[in-house]
Amino acid sequence: MTSLRARLFVILVAATSAIWLVATGWIYLGTKRELEHVLDTRLQEAARMVASLVRDDGGSAQAAIAASPSTGGDGAGYERQLSCQIWSLGGRLVAASTEAPAERLTERGTGFSDSVINGEPWRVYAIEDPAKGVRVLVGDRLGLRERLVQDLVLGLVAPAVLMLPFFAWLIWLSVGRGLAPLKQIASDLKRRAADDLRPVQARVADEIRPVMEALNGLFRRLEAARRHEREITAFAAHELRTPLAGIRTQAQIAKAADDREMRLSALDRIIEGVDRTARLVSQLLALARLDSGAGRQVREPVNLGQLLREIERERTRGDQAVEIDPALDRLVVEGDPDRLRLALRNLHENACGQSPPRGLVRWGLAGQGGIAVEDEGPGIPPDEIPLVTQRFYRGRGTKVAGSGLGLAIVEAALAGSGGALAFAKPTSGQGLRAEIAFREARSIPEQGPA
Repeated sequence: MTSLRARLFVILVAATSAIWLVATGWIYLGTKRELEHVLDTRLQEAARMVASLVRDDGGSAQAAIAASPSTGGDGAGYERQLSCQIWSLGGRLVAASTEAPAERLTERGTGFSDSVINGEPWRVYAIEDPAKGVRVLVGDRLGLRERLVQDLVLGLVAPAVLMLPFFAWLIWLSVGRGLAPLKQIASDLKRRAADDLRPVQARVADEIRPVMEALNGLFRRLEAARRHEREITAFAAHELRTPLAGIRTQAQIAKAADDREMRLSALDRIIEGVDRTARLVSQLLALARLDSGAGRQVREPVNLGQLLREIERERTRGDQAVEIDPALDRLVVEGDPDRLRLALRNLHENACGQSPPRGLVRWGLAGQGGIAVEDEGPGIPPDEIPLVTQRFYRGRGTKVAGSGLGLAIVEAALAGSGGALAFAKPTSGQGLRAEIAFREARSIPEQGPA
């Protein structure tokens, strides 16, 4: 059953029917018990009345039975269906009501008893009076009692059964009205255009509100993703236009130049433009992967010293000197190797790019479980430090052409590897010091000489 309305309808009708069945059983048992008590009391009262009308000598027994309001008359109501017998203590039937059977109603001398006469169960009350020498027996058929209970319960249940279709109709309407906000939300979403990500506005019940809030949250994230995608697309289109135009210009110069040095210089500019474009495309792809969370993130031990040496070996341009503290070879962090490589490579390239020719880039330890890199570049003004990790932001002090994505990629990659990026003044007082603090880092013992 896929319809929520139909499912709720069936559940509510079934639950209501079950409650009615239990209530009916309860009413039946309680009514039967109370009715039996009332009828037993009437039996007892009728027997005492008949016994009180019999004279001491046992005479006028038939007149006593006829005078009893519970045993005389035409038998139209239940009170006229009682049967009465008066027996002498010697075992002779003295008198009996019209409806009484020929057999003795009970063999018990006094009190209540149940007996079966001619295959029919009876409830009998007996009074034995030794002074008058008689035994008065008053009884009624148990089958009649059952019919009275059944008629009473039927009178209670029949209206409920007749009202069940109307009640079910009310449940169906009520469930439909309760689910109306969902239909309103669905209708609103169907009428929307594909690019309409406005929050859903509807008055809904508390149980439906989390669904609507989650849906609006999804719309906000989709809108942010679309806005970010448009920004990247616009930025990529703008940034790629300049180097491509420069490459084309330099290619035309190289093609038209007769001078060998001019041609070689133009070819060098072409290579620089291609490198810059390739780096920009690589950064855009890396940022897109980080934003989408693509790929399976793993957590395993990574030796930071070895990773930095691999990154330095892969660097093919620049004449800056790079120092890596040997202590980093003993620092191991738990994280995603690919994300850590991406973060450290961008941070390393940024430090090398900001340092002057033949400048020095130093990697070392920073506090407990952290690393730091220092360059000899122009540094970052204090008011720009909170902004440098924003995407596409280029500070006033930068000395190389860049996309403004390097530090943004570092921060995004570290977020998935348990690291945090911070900036400070270097110990030499010139340039910039970038520190990374890791939540899960440990130092391995130093290997002694063999």
